[in-house]
Amino acid sequence: MERVNFEPLVLDLADALRAQGLHIATAESCTGGLIAAACTAVAGSSDWFERGFVTYSNAAKTELLGVGEALLRAHGAVSEPVARAMAEGALQRAPVQRAVAVTGIAGPGGAVPGKPVGTVWLALARHDGPTHSRLLQLGGDRAAVRHATVVAALHALRDSLG
Repeated sequence: MERVNFEPLVLDLADALRAQGLHIATAESCTGGLIAAACTAVAGSSDWFERGFVTYSNAAKTELLGVGEALLRAHGAVSEPVARAMAEGALQRAPVQRAVAVTGIAGPGGAVPGKPVGTVWLALARHDGPTHSRLLQLGGDRAAVRHATVVAALHALRDSLG
């Protein structure tokens, strides 16, 4: 597997967060902590990275982030409402101003009708504005989907800072 260098994106995000005195949290399903790992691979990340929630199972989404079981049953884990609830749950459970959440199907299995491999929902929650979400349809193998999701999450965080 080719190693992806997230450092330039993380350094740009770090500079923007430090400049505004803000902190972030991550809520991850399909990436299994890769966003948090990318952030904390950079020295000095404790200045702006508060915590990461790895909520791979539905039970973890409910227990750690407060995602409702009824919401999971109604929409499935890979859905816009669940991504938004994950981001908002992380924002409520951490002393941060921004939280990003991702939930998706990295493959090679797991696809269901209407949700092929590469389907990822990303949500960004903030105290000073509405929660935003977007659907990503990513190509490639499992590693490619996970890495592209990390890049999208880092960009979403950076873009939220103006």
